[in-house]
Amino acid sequence: MTRRKGRRKGEREAAAPAAAEVERMPLKAFAEKAYLDYSMYVILDRALPHVGDGLKPVQRRIVYAMSELGLGPGAKPKKSARTVGDVLGKFHPHGDAACYEAMVLMAQPFSYRYPIIDGQGNWGSPDDPKSFAAMRYTEARLAPYAEVLLAELDQGTVDWMPNFDGTLREPAVLPARLPNVLLNGATGIAVGMATDIPPHNLREVAAACVHLLEHPEATVAELCERILGPDFPTEAEIITPREEIVRIYESGTGSIRMRARYERENGAVVVTALPYQVSGARVLEQIAAQMQAKKLPLVADLRDESDHENPTRLVIVPRSSRVDVAALMDHLFATTDLERSYRVNLNVIGLDGRPRVLSLRDLLAEWLEFRTRTVRRRLQHRLEKVRDRLHVLEGLFVVYLNLDEVIAAIRAADEPKPALMERFGLTARQAEAVLEMRLRQLARLEQIRLEAERGALERERGELERTLASPRRLRTLIRKEIEADAERYGDARRSPLVARGPARALDESALVPSEPVTIVLSAKGLVRVAKGHDVDPEGLAYRPGDGFLAAARGRSNQLAVFLDSTGRAYALPAHSLPSARSLGEPLSGRLNPPDGATFAGVMAGEAESLWLLATSAGYAFLARLGDLQARNRSGKAVLSVPQGARVLRPAPVPPGEGTLVAAAASDGRLLVVPAEALPRLARGRGTRLQGIPSKKLAAGELEMVAVAAVPAGGALVVRAGKRRMTLKAKDLEAYRGERGRRGALLPRGWRGVEALEPAF
Repeated sequence: MTRRKGRRKGEREAAAPAAAEVERMPLKAFAEKAYLDYSMYVILDRALPHVGDGLKPVQRRIVYAMSELGLGPGAKPKKSARTVGDVLGKFHPHGDAACYEAMVLMAQPFSYRYPIIDGQGNWGSPDDPKSFAAMRYTEARLAPYAEVLLAELDQGTVDWMPNFDGTLREPAVLPARLPNVLLNGATGIAVGMATDIPPHNLREVAAACVHLLEHPEATVAELCERILGPDFPTEAEIITPREEIVRIYESGTGSIRMRARYERENGAVVVTALPYQVSGARVLEQIAAQMQAKKLPLVADLRDESDHENPTRLVIVPRSSRVDVAALMDHLFATTDLERSYRVNLNVIGLDGRPRVLSLRDLLAEWLEFRTRTVRRRLQHRLEKVRDRLHVLEGLFVVYLNLDEVIAAIRAADEPKPALMERFGLTARQAEAVLEMRLRQLARLEQIRLEAERGALERERGELERTLASPRRLRTLIRKEIEADAERYGDARRSPLVARGPARALDESALVPSEPVTIVLSAKGLVRVAKGHDVDPEGLAYRPGDGFLAAARGRSNQLAVFLDSTGRAYALPAHSLPSARSLGEPLSGRLNPPDGATFAGVMAGEAESLWLLATSAGYAFLARLGDLQARNRSGKAVLSVPQGARVLRPAPVPPGEGTLVAAAASDGRLLVVPAEALPRLARGRGTRLQGIPSKKLAAGELEMVAVAAVPAGGALVVRAGKRRMTLKAKDLEAYRGERGRRGALLPRGWRGVEALEPAF
């Protein structure tokens, strides 16, 4: 027992030093450091491109791995799985799917302005860029443009770093001969930052680089005379104003808008170019959805006639030749992906290893600094090679001058290298070269060849030394190389810049055919619409216990305005209401009236038309229909209803002078006044039209029961139950009076008036 306790104590004492070596830190500090480390990894090693070669690490590793596999532009393509396997196994220990997708992106001519990879097989389509085949089915090699990135890789131009396991080396950045960061652009999302660099035209960017190289104080505006704007791999138009493009390049952030191009062909509209990364199938789906929702009656048919000869050919057939095609396309630009906005954020990893948002001038200046360093390193590397070769040649010429003595020294010495170095004053490098010579190289012709080589190398050395010593000569060399690459790899601009106004969607009423309709409202608040104005609304079928309440004549592209018992007005598109072939639809399903409210009437017509609004308390006013239109579900208050009163059915007011307003009371009195006697209001109680004492109104003894407006010289129909009486213009004179009076009594038997209507 004692021995066991002693052993445990010894174990604890042995473990104590190990526990003391464990680092301890607060959880807050550890979490903060871990998150910042992860953030910097994502920013620097995953999401943002380097200003030098414009590539993210995975892209750089793919290009380098393909060059190491010998997959140059003239080589036979190999399976993409082979490339992805090399990338993952040697340089990029991450997911194969993400690596292959990055590889596919660099091979798609509709995604990259200047593709870096030449792919064979299914590499996706503009309609579905992610529809590419699996890596085991596709093959790839580097495109000719990849030489811009790789041509100087083995000329001492870049720094090398160990790969993830330290067994191989990989370039920290590729020695790009052109600013690929602008030519192909880049997109990426890091932690707390993102980058969105659009592609540009190679010739334009090269011209701007040359101008900035020769004029270091050039402004962004001057550079924008060479770089007109982004150049996407599509022929759609860039419609962003030039002034705004200049501001984007000055700040490094902004937004570029692109619009599809279309042509007229046999009355149809043919879309020939879509914005960058816009799917034609998606555009047709968006247009078809509007057609199915009856929001685009101007279009009769859609077709996708795209093929190999015409990669983009979307046909839109208008309903008739009277359709304004410009207005229709403007609507489609505003409501579909036929017009699209692209974010610009020139955020790159600079030469100092830090991410920054740069202006166009700063971006090009930093790349030119990178290019100057690269060319200087290349020239210095070549100069060292030339000097080394000249040094070797000097030792070889010692052989030709002392051929017999050199041979004798080599034959006589056990260690010929030290002997040669001591006898002829050679360096170790020269002595080694002499010992490696073959007998055939001792021929006279070989000596002549070496003398010519020495002369050429001495001239090259002088040229290299003069170039490295002169900044002006170095700039000239860089300019010539940029111009040569622009001539070799450049092409014409694809995305034209066209000044266009902003697209605007057509008003819903403009999209609906203008047809005469009659809106019918039942007593239970059910609404429906019938085509034409010759409809008998009272003769329609109604649900049991329901019946006709009101009707209004308008057009299908107008709004129907409903008035409820609290004086609130609501508006609904007439074409959206159910057909009169049905029994109607409850308005409460589309609107949100106050609790207990019922609907009192319906109005329709032009926005400038006038309507007579009144309450049973005798108050009334004229209102412009446009002022009553409220598109929200809760409507808006337009008519103040006195306590104990109710809202009367609104009546249309005919235009023109001499219009009369008639009001009937429950005691059989009729009052006719000029319409000019009533005020025009947007909302309120109005003025007293017919004298109704408030005491009698409160007691339920007297109220105004109906109102109507009659055109000059027109007649008035008085309805009492099923009976009707028509009062012609001369008959109405007997009932004319001043506003606010009671009016004259109707003939005996017509004192139970229910409604007043103008005679048509």
